Amino acid sequence: MDLAIKHGHVYLGEGFKQTNVYVKDGRIARISDRTLDAAEAYDAEGALVLPGLIDPHVHFLLEIGGLSTADDFESGSRAAIHGGVTTVIDFLEPARDSAELQKNFDAAREQIGTSYVDYRLHATVKNPVDADAFVDTAESLGLDSIKLFTTYSDSGRRTYDAQIRRLLERSVDGPLVLAHIEDDEQIILDESFTHEHLPQSRPSSSETDEALKLAGFVQETGGRLYMVHLSSGETLRRLLDAYRPLIGKHFLVESCPQYFSFNAEKLRGETGRLFSFAPPLRSETERRVLHEHAAHINTIGTDHAPFTSEQKQADRLSKLPLGIGGVEHAFDVMYYHLGESAINKMSRNVAHAFGLYPRKGVIAEGSDADIMVYRLGERTIQENHSAADYSAYTNHPARGSVESTILRVRFVLKDGRFIPVEGRYLQKE
Repeated sequence: MDLAIKHGHVYLGEGFKQTNVYVKDGRIARISDRTLDAAEAYDAEGALVLPGLIDPHVHFLLEIGGLSTADDFESGSRAAIHGGVTTVIDFLEPARDSAELQKNFDAAREQIGTSYVDYRLHATVKNPVDADAFVDTAESLGLDSIKLFTTYSDSGRRTYDAQIRRLLERSVDGPLVLAHIEDDEQIILDESFTHEHLPQSRPSSSETDEALKLAGFVQETGGRLYMVHLSSGETLRRLLDAYRPLIGKHFLVESCPQYFSFNAEKLRGETGRLFSFAPPLRSETERRVLHEHAAHINTIGTDHAPFTSEQKQADRLSKLPLGIGGVEHAFDVMYYHLGESAINKMSRNVAHAFGLYPRKGVIAEGSDADIMVYRLGERTIQENHSAADYSAYTNHPARGSVESTILRVRFVLKDGRFIPVEGRYLQKE
């Protein structure tokens, strides 16, 4: 064997077993209590041995209003490795037609440069001229997910109901539809608003009402929809009340660490700018309801889009770049909140949703040897390997820390020391 990870508490999908994991040629070759010969051995005794995490929602290639996020693929993937994340899925720039989609795909592949993790890309659509042609082009490029926005009509990014229905119809045996879900008619764009007005500008009802409408579309079309960054527990509760048979099957729900950790009080005062993103933080009641219904959250993504504290100093909401970082600290935060149930939401479930299973997302014989070693121990988050100069999660409690991260047999992080390894673009299989 090339590598033996010995004596760890290995997560096998439904629970832990103390055993050894053996790796050969970048794949998990054997999971066994036996002692086998290996070129290198790593003692994980007392630690959790988990599948490398998959973050399905990062923005390492994002520009908003002339500002670029602090992280590119090099710095963003470095932060990911320190969080036990071995695969990310980023987004192409929104495109309206096939030619623009092709252009954005080619540009992204050139711009990515160095990545220390494996990665894929989502297509992104805006008010398409021809939804069928767009889907055909996405499939020809090996893109099996298409993100749309139900809002942002002011910037031309909104996709309208008839087009959404057609994309859902095509999703039955075509690309999964991802949706940023807010009712555009309820969004208030007032030039006098500051960051403290974010919950007023983008009310919780805009998410809930639009999510219920799209769930109805899913039911009618038999399509497949993945809701990104659900922010309100009330939205989830209402979806379960009205469309429970769809949730987790045809209607997948992603939420983010920030919505489990903070409420809208964080937006108050000067430091509130640092907690500005969309959808915004919700009330404490909605946060608690989210926790109560966490079993119905299918995946965790971070919506990683960090800006520097200087970029966040705009005194008007219309000038403020919305987004925070999270890829490094997501597991610390979610394991603190949800314990063992966070693991599948950040690995196996994501792999299933995006066609990566069983290559990714599990510790199983034949799967890629993407592995995270997590050492338990109470602490507070202090480190930050993002290029942004702050983290929203500084001082957040954690139950442990990432000790080592392995990408296809090679250590990218070993006992806390970063070792550059080149990630790969994951072609559709």
